[in-house]
Amino acid sequence: MFSADRLDLVRSATAASGAGALLLTPGPDLRYVSGYDAHALERLTCLVVPGDGGDPFMMVPRLELPAAQASPAGRLGVEFVPWDETDDPYAVVAHRLGEVGSVALADRMWAMQSLRFRDALPGAEQRLASSVLRDLRMRKSAAEAAALAEAGAAIDAVHALVPSLLKAGRTEREVGRDIADAILSAGHVTIDFVIVASGPNGASPHHDVSDRVIRAGEPVVVDIGGTMASGYCSDSTRNYCVGEPPADYARYFEVLRAAQDAACEAVRPGVTCESIDAAAREVIAAAGYGELFVHRTGHGIGLESHEDPYIVAGNDELLVPGMAFSVEPGIYLPGEHGARIEDIVVCTEEGVSRLNNTTRDLVIV
Repeated sequence: MFSADRLDLVRSATAASGAGALLLTPGPDLRYVSGYDAHALERLTCLVVPGDGGDPFMMVPRLELPAAQASPAGRLGVEFVPWDETDDPYAVVAHRLGEVGSVALADRMWAMQSLRFRDALPGAEQRLASSVLRDLRMRKSAAEAAALAEAGAAIDAVHALVPSLLKAGRTEREVGRDIADAILSAGHVTIDFVIVASGPNGASPHHDVSDRVIRAGEPVVVDIGGTMASGYCSDSTRNYCVGEPPADYARYFEVLRAAQDAACEAVRPGVTCESIDAAAREVIAAAGYGELFVHRTGHGIGLESHEDPYIVAGNDELLVPGMAFSVEPGIYLPGEHGARIEDIVVCTEEGVSRLNNTTRDLVIV
């Protein structure tokens, strides 16, 4: 995934954007371009891609140089410029770039670093690196899609274990700890989030875990995700019930299931992001639950669990092959319960590929 070809594409995109330079500090933008998963520190690590076609170089604290050289960036032919504790790396970057009219800064650059670059390059307008990298990052290569599929299979393996963990009398936190262990055991290197939302907590889409005791007859929303060694993320939501579900829950769950299927089936090149949102929303609204679907239908995923494109009303961007995103409609009854079904999908030339393949039905435990 991290090749000289990708770096060449980034060099071309930087030049085409009109930016004087692309400045990437530790985070997903730097990892996308170079493969270097650098520590975010107060000491500056920064890949500099000049907009005039000049050769890229990477400022690296001298003590971090071995790690940078050992990363995929070490195979790209990028010049490493080590700096010592008494050096000013921002001044070095400014000197090497000369006069530039603008710089594109990593979207997740720390404010303390962006302000230092503002001082070092006072004549340069600052813009976001996504103005250069967005289209490249949004359209996944075959290798990236394979990495996302690996992540999807890993989180599916965790969901396969969840029925054995959910029991009346256990707390959400106890179940969450077991799920977190399973996420790592399944091949993830980090746990990004664990939501175990029982009973009325299921009506809060971004509930975490709590000390609430799970009771018999209660639905439970389990939304989990992590990051693989490749850097690519997983994210999947499934629904469980400890015993038979309440009748009203069973009714709207079937509506939700149909809405999620409709949205997935609508994915194909040339349709808009908002049309996928509409496909799910129309099913839910027609059944009388429209006001209870309170969030967008999906978000892009890759080196970040939330990135472009966003599947939401008002986004008329057209889907193209390689776009990867979640499809996750939900219905939430405040004070009672809720449900959400989430798969990661990839838009393909033929239509859609789902990367999560555990049952989307309500699982009774």
